[in-house]
Amino acid sequence: MAIDLYEHQRDAVEKIENGNILVGGVGSGKSRTSLAYYFTRVCGGKIKTNEVGGYSPMKKPKDLYIITTARKRDTLDWEKECIPFLLSTKRELSIGGVGVFIDSWNNISKYANVKNAFFIFDEQRVVGNGTWVKSFIKAAQNNEWILLSATPGDTWMDYIPVFIANGWYKNRTEFIRRHVVYSNFTKYPKIDHYVDVGRLIKLREAVIVNMSYKKRTIAHDKNVSVDFNRELFEKVLIKRWHVYEERPIKDVGELCYTMRKVVNSDPSRLQAITELVKKHPKVIIFYNFNYERDLLLKLGEDLGITTKQWNGHKHEPIPDDDEWIYIVQYTAGAEGWNCIETNAIIFFSQNYSYKSTTQAAGRIDRLNTPFIDLFYYYLRSTSYIDLAIQKAFKNKRDFNEYRFMAA
Repeated sequence: MAIDLYEHQRDAVEKIENGNILVGGVGSGKSRTSLAYYFTRVCGGKIKTNEVGGYSPMKKPKDLYIITTARKRDTLDWEKECIPFLLSTKRELSIGGVGVFIDSWNNISKYANVKNAFFIFDEQRVVGNGTWVKSFIKAAQNNEWILLSATPGDTWMDYIPVFIANGWYKNRTEFIRRHVVYSNFTKYPKIDHYVDVGRLIKLREAVIVNMSYKKRTIAHDKNVSVDFNRELFEKVLIKRWHVYEERPIKDVGELCYTMRKVVNSDPSRLQAITELVKKHPKVIIFYNFNYERDLLLKLGEDLGITTKQWNGHKHEPIPDDDEWIYIVQYTAGAEGWNCIETNAIIFFSQNYSYKSTTQAAGRIDRLNTPFIDLFYYYLRSTSYIDLAIQKAFKNKRDFNEYRFMAA
């Protein structure tokens, strides 16, 4: 039994401690690193690494629970990662007789009462104070565990569950009492500033293990200019008229949706994709809405190219053809899978989430990709809403509809 680990992965295995967050960019190999840590540091086994060393069985075997995205569970990504370690979801086939249990965050409450095991919490979902967070804290307090994340937290509030799970705070109330000062000038609770930030910085440094490495891939971001129906767009924006249902628009959400439909349905987007698939015979296309999916499916049919999809309703595998189009809905497929058969992604329409867009781009930026040059095509018009989303992304912020309309 042998595995290969890059230098940044080997360093991380030695640095990780119970209750840490392993932070690495999309495609940095967090899954393999976490399994190497589990096998060697948690269970006391040895494994031949990069043709060095030898194998010895686990001295302290523990059952392994992996809480991940529904997609990574359904596509058996973690099962594949476990194979080099001779770990299996069938206990009788797993080394040391350990049980391996892989499930999605939606089912985390099923494992809240597990004890004396090891948990890998993949693609961090422990923000806020909902059911997932409560189940996470309960499981973490009775087991050894680590978190895997590309983006561990944007604010100090995001770290509350991890800090509680490590025993540094009794509950959310204690954290807020010690560190949070709310503004006196708003009708709703709004944080004005934090206090004793020095302690928070020390705790964050104690919990985070960074996997830094020099990428060998080169990302080429390309804006592709597309058109839009200006007359129809102005009718929506200025007259607040729903041009598809011939009635007044109800609210800001519907206004933005209708503007986006006018922009994203323009035939020039399909023309642009037709030209791009000539350059890239295998391409992934990310989209937002069902009407976009339908346009893309029809285009694939018209071009005679095998077209498969991944969204909330269909989970089709990537085609095994010389030419293919794989259309993926942002929410369903921006994270938790990878593809090294292509070096091109087209963003048919822009997503409101900067994080989701970044994660989507990472689907082809993997350590084991055979490509050096990766191409990302962003279809963008000069419409008011497209420009506003692009501006938010330049500042690495999510797009907010209400802020947009108030501007």
